[in-house]
Amino acid sequence: MAITAAMVKELRDSTGAGMMDAKKALTETDGDMDAAVDWLRTKGLAKAAKKSGRTAAEGLVVVAVDGGKGVAVEVNSETDFVGKNAEFQEMVSSIGQAALGVNDIDALKEAEIDGKKVADVVTDKIAKIGENMSLRRMAVVEGETVVTYVHNAAAPSMGKIGVLVALKGGDETFGRQVAMHIAAVNPAALNEDSLDPAVVEKEKQVQMDIARESGKPEQVIEKMIVGRMKKYMAEVTLLNQQFVVNPDLTVGDAAKEAGVEITGFVRLEVGEGIEKEAEDFAAEVAKAAQG
Repeated sequence: MAITAAMVKELRDSTGAGMMDAKKALTETDGDMDAAVDWLRTKGLAKAAKKSGRTAAEGLVVVAVDGGKGVAVEVNSETDFVGKNAEFQEMVSSIGQAALGVNDIDALKEAEIDGKKVADVVTDKIAKIGENMSLRRMAVVEGETVVTYVHNAAAPSMGKIGVLVALKGGDETFGRQVAMHIAAVNPAALNEDSLDPAVVEKEKQVQMDIARESGKPEQVIEKMIVGRMKKYMAEVTLLNQQFVVNPDLTVGDAAKEAGVEITGFVRLEVGEGIEKEAEDFAAEVAKAAQG
């Protein structure tokens, strides 16, 4: 397998190993990233290999806005203890500000904080605090007005869930209500057009298979599917959901009443999608004490 510069960089970023060592590890393991990390560990060449092998599913989401641009960044740690650490929070806040100058996670890693690359800032903090950390993902929303909301805030503009809402129209109070709705309900998309067509088709096929189990004629099933897909859209798309502030209205209808157009949103939740091992509180404390 051809070893690319991007693969070498990824391995270096995750282990702190030198460029030639990272390249050799990938060559020896035929490009298998996990095996390359293990190879470096056995050779004693991965400065943070022990830490990089740990699951980092805690941490914080930070949100920041500058004019019509809003960013949300998830920075992970192993334990919730570190998420409450003032030094970690200061780093996360600085990363949020750096993110305003870029548009994706790769560019953010290369951006600088006080003359040092963000990726290196995170690596240095791993060594200092003694836990694995990762700059996991970043999202950008742009609009006439961008409103933020943080749920379970640990510090200003950062917490377990970060939401950005882009509005056409300047009603920030309404925007904050919508952001809180998004935090609570977690819509999959703004509207039907924003949904991945493959996801829609898969749901439609599932509903058709369920309907066919009833033994009803195809023409009846087709009518059933129309109703079921309408219900599905009302559940997963923001503008069609019942507004938590006023369940008598959909979010889209409430926006019209407020004279506002919702043009986009982002919701990031710490650890979302990361498979985390079950661990009791005592074990977590013991792990933190061991470093």
